[in-house]
Amino acid sequence: MQVGVPGTQQTSEKRYSPAKFVTSKRKTVKGLPDPKHISTSYVERQNLTMRMGMRRFTRLTNGFSKKAQNLVYAVSLHLMYYNFVRIHQSL
Repeated sequence: MQVGVPGTQQTSEKRYSPAKFVTSKRKTVKGLPDPKHISTSYVERQNLTMRMGMRRFTRLTNGFSKKAQNLVYAVSLHLMYYNFVRIHQSL
């Protein structure tokens, strides 16, 4: 697995911009996954659904969580709604 390492911001005028990508590190993941089930499209779809469903993930300045615990609660609430309440179009 490859993990990205973001850089730091030097100027205050770019305070609301995401950090620039600096480098990446490789990590070993143990296990024997089935190669026919390995796909990044599942994760990308999950990320898109969460970004479209929750305002706090669309922009850095609007709707952010001041506390990490509030972000955890918001993500938990969204996942509970998405998995148990929302009627999906494919069903």
